[in-house]
Formats: sequence, structure tokens, C-alpha cells
Amino acid sequence: MTKQLPVEALEKAAENLQQGRTMEVTANDTPIKAVIFDLDNTLMDRDHAFRAFSERLVRDYLGHVDETLARDIIGYLRITDADGYRDKRGFFEELTERLPWAEKPEVDDLFAYYNEHYMQEARLMKHAREAIAACREQGFRLGILTNGTYDIQYGKVRHLKLEGDFDVILTSGEAGIKKPDARIYEMILERLGTSGAETVFVGDHPVNDIWGAAQSGMRGIFLRRSFAWDNELGMKPWRTIDELDELGAIWERK
Repeated sequence: MTKQLPVEALEKAAENLQQGRTMEVTANDTPIKAVIFDLDNTLMDRDHAFRAFSERLVRDYLGHVDETLARDIIGYLRITDADGYRDKRGFFEELTERLPWAEKPEVDDLFAYYNEHYMQEARLMKHAREAIAACREQGFRLGILTNGTYDIQYGKVRHLKLEGDFDVILTSGEAGIKKPDARIYEMILERLGTSGAETVFVGDHPVNDIWGAAQSGMRGIFLRRSFAWDNELGMKPWRTIDELDELGAIWERK
């Protein structure tokens, strides 16, 4: 089931399109020197992590509900979370008001529960290790650019043992701006020491990963996960893949 793009991301894209910053992917024969990956639902299987967390939360806090209602609540949590783009405080505030608690928890208690248990459910996306190895074999510098707080996103990176594989890791929390703001892509390019033309961005989000990176001249590889491509963006990805192990063949053909 494909998901709708968050309204905030679409509004940002529309604003830039209105200002004449339409991005078309043109032929680019510049040698690739770096690859930047998104984190959630690109290197990390966030869908699995959030579902496992939701099941744990229902089991620990709502064990009194029947199986059918428990299943419905897990589905509601997935929708309300908006693929992680929902403000976490607003998300947990809504849960305290909407779920059938036996004893209603405080918002801060749910935050603490999330911080304790969510990271434990994190796992690498299928073929992530092969994709990283294929990039290293080509001699590419590697980066991660992810929206989210420093503590949570770095917690995922450390849990997944990715820190030693990447030359630069940048979160929106530490940058003070987030994708698809053009400045955050320029920031990571500067840290990698490469130009946009020399860099490829791999991600699952049409706006935040592919369209946003194109603002800085990067070629984008769209990993088809939950989001469908939005043809209203005025561009197409450089390449589209269904699994990360397809990257090796792309580097062979580059």
C-alpha cells in the first residue's frame, strides 16, 4: 500500500516550483565521487521497527483489549504516525486522548517508553550491507542525511552499527534545518567535499530525498517502498530501484 506524501513536503515543493525552481534530471556524465543515503526506510527498515514498537506498546499498555481491537489500534498508530513525519509530542498527546487506556499514561511517560523500546526494534533494510559494500568497492565517499533529532537518529545509526561505514552523518536536528530545504543538502556536500554533480542521493521519499537533492544538482535513486512517485514534482529520478542490492549494477553501468 503506497502512502500519500506529507502535506508539508508537498507545500515546500510547490513553493519552489512557483518560484521557478523546477528540477529536471539532465544528462550528467560527471564521475560519481560520493553517495548519500537517507536513513528511515532506506538504510533502516522503519516500517518493521514502528510496527514492532506498536505491537509492544499495545501488549504492554492495552493488554485488556481483544485481538480485533488490538489489531485496529496498531493500524491506527501506523496511520497517525504518518511514516514518522508527525511531530512526536503531538502524536503522543493524541494517543493519550484517543486510546482505550486502563490507566491513562502521561505524555512524558509515552515519550520515555518510545525512547526505551523503539530503538530496540530497529533493523537494517534488506541488502543494506551489500549496498554499502558495493559503494565502497567503487571508492565512493558515503554520507547519511536524515530528518529527525540528533539523539534518536544517531541512536538508530549506532544500534545498526552503521557509524563506521560512513564518512559524514548529518541530522536535521543538528543542522537546524530539514529536508527538503536546499541548504541542508549543501551542508552535507560541503562536509563530504564533493559537488552535487559528483554525488548521488539514495532514498525512498520523492520530495525529501530525490526532488530535494536535485536542487543541489545531485542525481537521485528512488527506492520504491511506501511512497509512490509524484508526477507533479516536474521531474523523474535518475534511477528507480526496488531493492538496495540493485545499486551494484548501476555502478557497473555508470
